[in-house]
Order: sequence, then structure tokens, then C-alpha cells
Amino acid sequence: MTNEPLLFALPKGRLMEKSQELFNSMGIKFSFDNRKLVADDQTGEFRFFLVKNSDLPTYVHHGIAGLGVCGSDVIYESGKDFYKLHTFSYGSTKMCLAGLKGAHNNGNDAALKVSSKFTRFTRDYYNSKNTPVEIIKLNGSVELGPVLGLSPYIVDLVETGNTLRANNLEVIKELSDIKVHLIANPAYYKINYKRINKFVEDIKKGEENWNREKQK
Repeated sequence: MTNEPLLFALPKGRLMEKSQELFNSMGIKFSFDNRKLVADDQTGEFRFFLVKNSDLPTYVHHGIAGLGVCGSDVIYESGKDFYKLHTFSYGSTKMCLAGLKGAHNNGNDAALKVSSKFTRFTRDYYNSKNTPVEIIKLNGSVELGPVLGLSPYIVDLVETGNTLRANNLEVIKELSDIKVHLIANPAYYKINYKRINKFVEDIKKGEENWNREKQK
């Protein structure tokens, strides 16, 4: 059995915080101190990299990290293939079509004009419905698209809907459920499958216990 740590990419933000909380409850304790982006857990079994959410599939695809925590939206946009080893209970959200409140046609326009950072998903979704769509790519606050008249619609992730409501927008249609997965580089998995499979089993049990404790 190799003494090399398993290499693990985590996305910055809430998903990292939730993942760290879960792992800590399993005895896998680590922290990114002093703005560092690489951290080993106390046992030396894992080395974690803190990366931008949209970059995570790239690091896993190229084998810089063999494992990662990533939403299905980001995986889809990357266009890359991974093994999905586990679906986490946290981080779920929905991909939605939204527009200005009361100013839309239920998204049934003959041709849609949409602002989104999820261009691949949007194009494939509406192509599958035989609906022509013009997509304007935005990387920042897509809610501004309808507000400023760039496009009547947006396709974006919606969790609570608070940002939409604050900008006089509303969900028109839910397009897809988005889940968070433990992903693996296929070649990395084949080399380390025994250790990874044990870790996946530990995660399943650890997450059950973690959720049970939160409900108390």
C-alpha cells in the first residue's frame, strides 16, 4: 500500500465548508491556514487542494487531483468524463429559467434569448426541446441580464430564490436538479481503487452519522 496521500480537490466556498465539516466529523481533520491553498490532513492520508469551483474538473481531469467534490452543473459544463463515486446529501440546488416578475411568456417564446454562465447546459437543454435559443455568456451576476435589458431570460442555479426576489425576478421553469458528487479521475481510480473504495464506504457511513447528529 502506497504511503502517498490521496490527492483531493475542494471548491472554494460553501461546498468546501460543508465537505470540511463532514470530513472533520469522520476524523479527517485539516485546515487551510494563512490563505494557503494546500493542506494535509492530520494522518497524512489526504492532501487537499483549494481551487476555484469552475477549475476543479480541470485539475481532476489532468490528474493533479485524483478526487474532487463537484456539482453536476460544473461537471456538465466542463464536458469531461469522471467516475461519480458518491452523491452527497448537501449542496443540492436547481437549474432554472427565470425572468422579470410578470413580464414573461412562461418561457414558451418561439426563440429564447438567455443570459447564462451555463452555456453548454442551456444550449443542449433547448436543443433537445427543438427550441431555438440565443445565449449570451455572463460570468458575473446574471440577474442583471433582464434587469438591464440584455436578455429577457436567464438560466442559473436557484437555491433559496432570495437574489431573484431582490431583483424583481422569478423562476419560470425548473430545468434540472443539481447534485454534488465525489468524482474521480478514471486512471487515478484504477491505480488507487482499493483505498478509494474504502474511503467511499467510510463517507457513506460518516455522512449518515453526520446527518443523524445534526438532527438531534
